Amino acid sequence: MEGKIPLIGDKFPEMKVQTTHGEMTLPRDTKGKWTVLFSHPADFTPVCTTEFIAFQDRWDEFEKLNTKLIGLSIDQVFSHIKWVEWIQEKMNVEIKFPVIADDRGFVAEQLGLVHPGKGTNTVRAVFFIDPDSNIRAMLYYPQELGRNMDEILRVVKAFQVSDKQGVAMPADWPNNNMLEDRVIVPPAKDVETARKRMEEYDNFDWWFCHKPLKK
Repeated sequence: MEGKIPLIGDKFPEMKVQTTHGEMTLPRDTKGKWTVLFSHPADFTPVCTTEFIAFQDRWDEFEKLNTKLIGLSIDQVFSHIKWVEWIQEKMNVEIKFPVIADDRGFVAEQLGLVHPGKGTNTVRAVFFIDPDSNIRAMLYYPQELGRNMDEILRVVKAFQVSDKQGVAMPADWPNNNMLEDRVIVPPAKDVETARKRMEEYDNFDWWFCHKPLKK
């Protein structure tokens, strides 16, 4: 069940999937929204349970960013439904996002979610898909390592700012130890623009200019 991992910049492949919210066609049903599609190794496992609760805790923040959360594993939909019910009953958390039941492994094969060196379950992958169905970033974690949900939220926020303002983000943005929440102006591509950049923006050099974040 080893598939080709899509590349950043590729269109998300079209597929019809069964979820806990009914049948969906991706990426058609999420077009116009940002999507965070994340795989987990298995239902009724401790780390995955903490991740689902952590994603749900940030549900409102993702909603404000026009971002849809979609979970996925190779469990059957009946298992997903029961596990989501268990989380609500035992943890008092209602999981509001759909979970894809990829019990035949079709989606995992298309997206390269099963890494043979880490067993037969899906690894913890995260796909960031923009409103035009382009894959903008991917993250992969092994089964034993739970993800940092604040980082996933940060990536969506950063992409939206970058797309709107035509800028890049420094390390740890918006809490960079040099620039704080300031953003980076893309480097000049010709001599004249390089000269002007030194006058137009705060800078360390012509190729390293920065400016305040537009609120």
